[in-house]
Amino acid sequence: MTRPTDFAITREDLMGTEIEPSYSGVLSYMRRKYTKDLTHADIAVTGVPYDLAVTNRPGARFGPRAIRQVSSGLNWGPVPQWGFDPFDELAVIDYGDCGIDSSKPDQCHKEIEAHISHILNNNCATLTLGGDHFITYPILQAYAKQFGKKLSLIHFDAHYDTWNDREGKIEHGTMFYHATQEGLIDPQKSVQIGMRTSIDDNLGFNVLDSNWVHENGPLNVAAKIKEIVGDNLCYLTFDIDCLDPSYAPGTGTPVVGGLSTYQAQRILRGLEGINIIGMDQVEVSPAYDVGEITALAAATIALDMLCLYARKPKLD
Repeated sequence: MTRPTDFAITREDLMGTEIEPSYSGVLSYMRRKYTKDLTHADIAVTGVPYDLAVTNRPGARFGPRAIRQVSSGLNWGPVPQWGFDPFDELAVIDYGDCGIDSSKPDQCHKEIEAHISHILNNNCATLTLGGDHFITYPILQAYAKQFGKKLSLIHFDAHYDTWNDREGKIEHGTMFYHATQEGLIDPQKSVQIGMRTSIDDNLGFNVLDSNWVHENGPLNVAAKIKEIVGDNLCYLTFDIDCLDPSYAPGTGTPVVGGLSTYQAQRILRGLEGINIIGMDQVEVSPAYDVGEITALAAATIALDMLCLYARKPKLD
């Protein structure tokens, strides 16, 4: 009897892990069912292949595909560091990519927001694979509209992304300025981790820069984050350039002195119990990668995010 394959399209049950060779099969994140049916899904993994807002090296539009491809090598059941398989507890699908017409850049923002809003309106959370970091701005607009309140932003990055944008430019270094001005996020209950660049005004965000992380360690970082966000609704965004270029060379704006993959993962594990409602992994640019180590780091951190979501407080 022929062994079943291509679980991305042949699986019937959204729960659990099905194992097949990592080097073959239809491309989906962690071999999840590739479907547009949100009926029974808890989380939709979706790509936003957009990189028109970069200020340095382009190529992040290819990030979602690279992350999906390398994720097949992680699909073996329980996640050792967490001690459980998130797919035993969450119905996760791969919803495919947001349709973006790059010939009409002025419309991309609304296309991304509408894409995420559609998923949220079907009682499903999102794990978004970017794409450059600008995509988090329309995603936050969709989430703030859905939940009707200011969110706490947990922001892993080398850059603050809060530059004043009075000229109305669209770029990946100004979107959290706009998100703050629009009241989408509450800087007082938000935290930025891993920064090692400069900014004129960080708009009141709590900052645990790379020096703070290295000097205090992952567990203290996690404890400080939990202290800041409390029980507020949290959106988690992870720019892969938060990692040092030795761990993530495949990105558009690398900065030395960053976090190791271990530090990032240990911080995420220490956040168990936060009220996370959505997350994204952005800025993987495969053309600059070496041996897929950046894509692998991103795929693994995205899996940590799913584990974190599975451990969020249960609503009565």
